[in-house]
Amino acid sequence: MSSKPTQSTMNDSKAIQGETIAQMRTLAHDLSNSIETVMQASYLLAQASLDDTNKRWVELIDKAARDAARINRELRDILRAHS
Repeated sequence: MSSKPTQSTMNDSKAIQGETIAQMRTLAHDLSNSIETVMQASYLLAQASLDDTNKRWVELIDKAARDAARINRELRDILRAHS
């Protein structure tokens, strides 16, 4: 016996999907703020007189933050396309 989804369950599913997308958009926005803070701190550290080892650490932090920002932008684009 196969059970077909009813209109009510389909509407509930769409509502949950809509709520999930809204929550994910909020999280992506909050994540953007945190990433921006890391990027700004990295920039300020790069302005200081650092030895070569610490310069490499700052470069690593900056690259990782930029990668995270790119991934977050892609996530936000996907969420925008599905809302």
